[in-house]
Amino acid sequence: MSLKPTPPHEAKNRFLNDKKPGVTRKTLKNYRTSLRQFCDWLDDQQLTNLSNLDSELIQRYKEFRLSKVKVITARQDMMTVKQFIEFCEHIAAVPRGMADMVRIPSVSENDEICDDLLTRDEAVAVLDFLNKYEYASNRHVTLLVLWKTGMRMSGLRALDIEDFDEGRPALELRHRPNTGTPLKNKERGERDVLITPETAGILSDYIKQTRPDVTDEHGRKPLLASQNGRAVETTIQRYVYTATRPCYYNGGNCPFDRNPEECEAMSWNGSCKCPGSVSPHALRRGYVTAARNAGQPKDVTGERVNMSGKVLEKHYDKGTSAEKANRRKDFLKDI
Repeated sequence: MSLKPTPPHEAKNRFLNDKKPGVTRKTLKNYRTSLRQFCDWLDDQQLTNLSNLDSELIQRYKEFRLSKVKVITARQDMMTVKQFIEFCEHIAAVPRGMADMVRIPSVSENDEICDDLLTRDEAVAVLDFLNKYEYASNRHVTLLVLWKTGMRMSGLRALDIEDFDEGRPALELRHRPNTGTPLKNKERGERDVLITPETAGILSDYIKQTRPDVTDEHGRKPLLASQNGRAVETTIQRYVYTATRPCYYNGGNCPFDRNPEECEAMSWNGSCKCPGSVSPHALRRGYVTAARNAGQPKDVTGERVNMSGKVLEKHYDKGTSAEKANRRKDFLKDI
């Protein structure tokens, strides 16, 4: 089969369109980011036709990524590149067998595991501060729901006002891909998450007092809303980054000896640069660890956060050896 002259970015767009129906918006975004970087790098190498791609050039890109990012990130990038080149084989843009030339970086088990989490003590301090000084604000509700339920950021975004059952009380997570809020595990991610009356009371006050009276572009009423409709992911991330900076909730004391007047992390967009701030996913890890330390069974915790026991154990339960031993204490028998 003769090859068809195909520019890298054109093939990238065709690949994304091919993948779009079967993946979540976040996965598609990750594909787009990784492949844009790859195609931009090919531009820098003055490669304008994928038929000229060879294994040496692919290896050079792998080495380039390894010099710029962590091994686990480079591994994810190269796995996406491999899928992309398999697609390019399918459309006759590169020779058959080219995808087999992609060498995926190996990682150790420790490289696969992220230890970033918000501890229970930190979460309590953050929520106490928000409860006192920013009660029922968007930032308060964001940190409250993520910590008390352990749900993903995409789950929080997916909630509508009607998904809040104040009577039980509970938050009802539903997969709605056709109106912009898919869940990561699709229908398997649907569940009702029970919350405490105290949490429900804050959500009720937020809806009555703080939440803008808006709908999104699909006519739905998002629970977490901005003046423009449903809160976007970057805004939710900023709520978490800003609220978890230690100086924000501990009275202005910086544990990293930085000058607040000069610190780049003091701004809204720069808050992620604080060594003490964490991402929304760190609250999910923190919740799982705190729940397990409190004696909540692994299967109950896994069902609540929509996570398999194997993933929970490997990536999310960050209890120390002493904490894990203490959990087993009440179940031990002298034999």
